[in-house]
Amino acid sequence: MATKQSKRVHPEHHNDILEDPSEIASRLDKGEAFLKQNSKVFAGVLIAAVVLIGGILFFQINTQNQNEKAQKEMFQAVYFFEQDSVQLALNGDGINAGFLDIANDYPRTDAANLAHFYIGSIYLSERKYEEALTELEQFSADDFLVQAKAYSLIGDANMELGNTDTAISSYKKAAEYDENKFFTPKYLTKLAIAYEAAGNIPEAIATYGEIEDKYFESFEFSAARKHKARLEGLASK
Repeated sequence: MATKQSKRVHPEHHNDILEDPSEIASRLDKGEAFLKQNSKVFAGVLIAAVVLIGGILFFQINTQNQNEKAQKEMFQAVYFFEQDSVQLALNGDGINAGFLDIANDYPRTDAANLAHFYIGSIYLSERKYEEALTELEQFSADDFLVQAKAYSLIGDANMELGNTDTAISSYKKAAEYDENKFFTPKYLTKLAIAYEAAGNIPEAIATYGEIEDKYFESFEFSAARKHKARLEGLASK
């Protein structure tokens, strides 16, 4: 009984078919017909791609322009902050914008991002801990000094709110974020205090020990030795 032959082209004949002018023409005709039948679809896809790319470019350019304008307005607000005129720093002076206006008027800009840090710091000094967390948690930076400081301030706010475990997590982030001899001992001290407040004496001792071992030239060194000895005495009872 004869076996029905398959229409599948054997691989060894593939090149022969592609070199056959009539076969090539046939395939081109099919491709042209397909393009004609789906021309509206392809046009729609092309337009959508152009609109998308244009939108991305506009967003980037607009954000850059907004950021440059906001950075100029930040100058006076930062000056007020450094002079401890925190209300003027927050709300402006009627002529110059404050941090609150900059954060609201220029979202997604670097200036607004930094404004959240300043606002959170001010709220923390005013004991508005929930508001401080809201602002500080919106801030992020590649600058290791400022980012570590933000983690530390988030820890401070959480400690004041009684969220000791969350504070510990924040202080650990601050201490581990690009360790350095100037600020890391301060964050480790806060971390040790938080561990003790949580009743985790072994971790508090270990944290003071880290200051003692690694940062013996720091201002925090003497206090770390004293508190480590105190906790070791309590642990031995």
